[in-house]
Amino acid sequence: MTNPEGISRSVRLFRDFLVEQSDPERFYGALAKDSADLLEHEGSLAGRLVIDVGAGPAEFAQEFRRRGARYVSIDLDPTAPSLLGGGVAADAAKLPFADGSADVVFSSNLLEHVPVPQVVADELVRIAKPGGIVFLSYTNWWSPWGGHETSPWHWFGAQRAIARYERKHGHPPKNRVGETMFKISVAWGMRWAKSRSGVQVIAARPRYLPRWAAGLVKVPLVRELFSWNLLLLLRRDSAAQSDEAVSARTPNR
Repeated sequence: MTNPEGISRSVRLFRDFLVEQSDPERFYGALAKDSADLLEHEGSLAGRLVIDVGAGPAEFAQEFRRRGARYVSIDLDPTAPSLLGGGVAADAAKLPFADGSADVVFSSNLLEHVPVPQVVADELVRIAKPGGIVFLSYTNWWSPWGGHETSPWHWFGAQRAIARYERKHGHPPKNRVGETMFKISVAWGMRWAKSRSGVQVIAARPRYLPRWAAGLVKVPLVRELFSWNLLLLLRRDSAAQSDEAVSARTPNR
């Protein structure tokens, strides 16, 4: 039997990744399908409320709705394609949802675009229901694609990579460090997940690599160069949320 998370999956994803700039519908369609497959290992998406934070392209909305999810897209940009079929323009650091709203909170490749990732990551956890799933992934700075369209020249300095891109293309890149993109590490994500109260870590591994490569994220330095993209799959701890609610209702003495 073929392993659905083996090397063949990784080959397919990297093959699709190569056409992200020339054929984004193909790349994001494949990534959306793969993401939904990963989530359905934890249970069917049918009938479940999925809040996609930093939704961006429309392919994720199409895939989640195709699987029967009650899907709500969130993006800071009101013109984002995923919002055209019904969504909310909002800041990921101040999500307009009550605590424990969603069965699944999904965020793909957002954290490298926010200046304070912990605030956004904590918001994702806050709006997940007790027992709900948080799917969080991002591209770390030192990965081969850490500079996005300026890669791999970002390894030689962010500003040098931006200047090179401008000389070659005649315009600045969309993703500019300190403006629309920020440096984030695998180490940061691992520390946050380990120290964040109220969640259980289901998986912490390179998103595009086979499941057996999960150990990479435990090796300092190596994980920054070879993980490409960190996937954190978390379950909201109902007991922890109950404790927080009790604490909030208890007056200070």
